Amino acid sequence: MAHFFVDAPWLNIPVERQGEILIEPLYPRGGLSGGSSNQGGPKVSKLAALAAARKKKENDTEGRMESQQPNSSVALLRKLKNQDPDVESTERKGSNPTQKHAASTEIKEPLSLKPRKYPTRRRRSSHDKTSALDIAQAPASPTGAKEDHAEKPNEQPLPLAAPSTFARAMIGPQQGSRTPFVETYQMPILSVPSSFGSSTKKDPFAGPSPDDIVTKAQTSSKAKPAKKAAQLPKDDKVTTGVSQAVSEMTIDEGPKPRCKNLDVLAEFHKSKAKHAANFVVIGHVDAGKSTLMGRLLYDLQVVDQRTIDKYRKEAERIGKSSFALAWVLDQGTEERNRGVTIDIAMNKFETESTSFTILDAPGHRDFIPNMIAGASQADFAVLVIDASTGSFESGLRGQTKEHTLLVRSMGVQRMIVAINKLDTVEWSKDRFDEIRQQISAFLTTAGFQAKNIAFIPCSGLTGGNIARRAADSQASWYTGPILLEALENSDPANRALDKPLRLTIADIFRGGVQNPLSVSGRLESGSLQVGDRILAMPASETATIKGIEADSEPTDWAVAGQNVILHLTDIEQKYLKPGDVICPPSAPIKNITSFTVKILAFDHVTPMHVEVHRGRLHVPGRITHLVAVLDKGSGAVVGGKKKPRLVQPGAVARVVVEVETAVPLEAPGRVVLRAGGETVAAGLLE
Repeated sequence: MAHFFVDAPWLNIPVERQGEILIEPLYPRGGLSGGSSNQGGPKVSKLAALAAARKKKENDTEGRMESQQPNSSVALLRKLKNQDPDVESTERKGSNPTQKHAASTEIKEPLSLKPRKYPTRRRRSSHDKTSALDIAQAPASPTGAKEDHAEKPNEQPLPLAAPSTFARAMIGPQQGSRTPFVETYQMPILSVPSSFGSSTKKDPFAGPSPDDIVTKAQTSSKAKPAKKAAQLPKDDKVTTGVSQAVSEMTIDEGPKPRCKNLDVLAEFHKSKAKHAANFVVIGHVDAGKSTLMGRLLYDLQVVDQRTIDKYRKEAERIGKSSFALAWVLDQGTEERNRGVTIDIAMNKFETESTSFTILDAPGHRDFIPNMIAGASQADFAVLVIDASTGSFESGLRGQTKEHTLLVRSMGVQRMIVAINKLDTVEWSKDRFDEIRQQISAFLTTAGFQAKNIAFIPCSGLTGGNIARRAADSQASWYTGPILLEALENSDPANRALDKPLRLTIADIFRGGVQNPLSVSGRLESGSLQVGDRILAMPASETATIKGIEADSEPTDWAVAGQNVILHLTDIEQKYLKPGDVICPPSAPIKNITSFTVKILAFDHVTPMHVEVHRGRLHVPGRITHLVAVLDKGSGAVVGGKKKPRLVQPGAVARVVVEVETAVPLEAPGRVVLRAGGETVAAGLLE
């Protein structure tokens, strides 16, 4: 290796330019600083004298060992420096720096003619007790070097260490008669072989990976497990057993629900249950719908005082103290922050004769589709009107009119008009009569009969005429029924018990650990019981009813008119979505892409693109044909056989609608047609 550095510039310094740099100490060596009477130098302490004697003794011993072992590493290093060990020891004993410099200047041959050679030590083996080094031949002089660069005969060859583990790994085993190097200190885990490539350990990547084995086991046939296991390596017995266990593993879903074959109609008549009624609360935004229903639930003790106080503190914290009662139904964070209802809010209460379900619909125009979903489940409606100055007039031009037309198109025939916030005008009878006159005329035009309309003055914030009479003396002029009495006076809805099962899915959720898939909705017709097989359309996938909750109570059966939760099995959630229809496999509903509908136009209707809404179902489509314009009273065709080009607002017409995807619809289903965020028509399928 020494010849590699032979041309290094720092090795060719002429002798005449060599020297020693002496740095004088800050303080005199030995003794204490201060005055001293000794002329030969500073006073030496006893400790320093003992150290000097010990060092001298060590130097003498080292000199004798070097004379006895001329081939030692120290002697070889001195030879490389072209110095005699005997002279060195002599100089060490009694020479001064001036003599050393003079002796070094006597060397006439420049150092550049003698390349330096540094010995390399090999790692001492644990069994080698001697300090002898392997002697190897010195490397040859580089090409083009002078003859004076050749080694002298009396020079000892350089000792070379055995190649390292990395070198053996890179260039292979050592060639020659040298004894192979044995690694004395091995890693605790990695075992280094004596020569590269001589290990007989099996390649860990030769066989299949555990993931490959498990995948093969899962996809293999269960009928021939032994044949599959024989294809695996013979030494993978443990892996083979694991793969067989995985392939034979099955998930136990528990016992299948069994149908009790109950006579549901007989059970319903024997139960003598209360009448069930759903009513939707509609009206313009900020008319006080949620506050009115919250006051009704609070007065009926459905909500306790502690909950109302909690809501009031939370509402005061964000500066909306009057919204405490509205928060009884508006449970969403966004609804509370914005102060408006976004989705249908449902709640229940009971009287002595009837079980009511409240469907609080949003009043904002952006959430009309949610309002349609609520109106499709209602038996009758409660229209809330803001009686404060200016609010009634703006509401009549806004969502009050649109909501009224929508619920009438959805088949609602009874309307209770709650004239709210009458306390802000001091319970003025004139204001009540003015609103009553205008709303009555509008409802009659929309198709409601006068006997099915009721007007009630009330105040949702104070609770007057809701569940009890108004305590204010200014409201003494009203002697009619209060809101709760008007609700109880509503005729019970007719239940379509003898028709095939129809249930429109309103929501899909996880009902718990034992019920991973549940759907909710209102039973429109028919009946069902636990264990029945049902068909979900339009996916045409069958399922089994695992459990039923009717009006939040577990039961074995349910009939039309009830709000139910069905816990399903034998079907995946990807086959269900809100708006789908559940029906019996024996009488399925058809999936159609085109249908004829008799509509009531809210706006100008032409062949145009629309969105078809039915409950939670909404799909894009278009009106392809305007068949005819009909008379409102008789339903006869107006204008002869000539097809109309335009349907005016308020007119009744028959049109053909096509949808992009097949949807489960049948007559006499009701649909709403919207375009550009506005309701253009609503009608009945023919």
